[in-house]
Amino acid sequence: MAFFDRLTERATRRLAQTTSRRSLLTALGSALVGAGAVPLLPVARASGTGGSGGYPGVAPQTTGNVQDPGDPTSCDYWRYCAIDGFLCSCCGGSQNACPPGTEMSPITWIGTCQNPADGRSYIISYNDCCGKTSCSRCLCNRNEADRPMVRPQANNDTNWCLGTESTVYTCSTAVILGVALED
Repeated sequence: MAFFDRLTERATRRLAQTTSRRSLLTALGSALVGAGAVPLLPVARASGTGGSGGYPGVAPQTTGNVQDPGDPTSCDYWRYCAIDGFLCSCCGGSQNACPPGTEMSPITWIGTCQNPADGRSYIISYNDCCGKTSCSRCLCNRNEADRPMVRPQANNDTNWCLGTESTVYTCSTAVILGVALED
């Protein structure tokens, strides 16, 4: 321990003999200003696209199920054939669960999407998650099964945050209800 005390004392005395107070304060101030400017420097941000059609800054995901292929953070995901809104999978939730602090609306619109893994069509319930401000990430507007307002249950242009504690829209999910009947 005495060795470290002597080493510290020598370094402190040498610093005091070779620098003035002004130069020390100047160097300290320059270091503080320089450290404050570091976040302003350009950096390579993760693009997250990777050729998968994803969104910049959002890492691709997988469901982990071979029967549910695709990236839930991409607008090209098979369940999103009739979605209109921000994807909950980019906002802290998943393709079928709301982010923490939000509430799933019991009133939904529906669509029918074909799963490329098995070639079958599935009935998808698009539930809005409500309660926080819009997450504004991963906007997706696909109107493949959109219907005019004469059939509001199949229209995606309505704020479906009705029947919840708050009517503030956050994001949208895509929940599989079941297999659609063949024509």
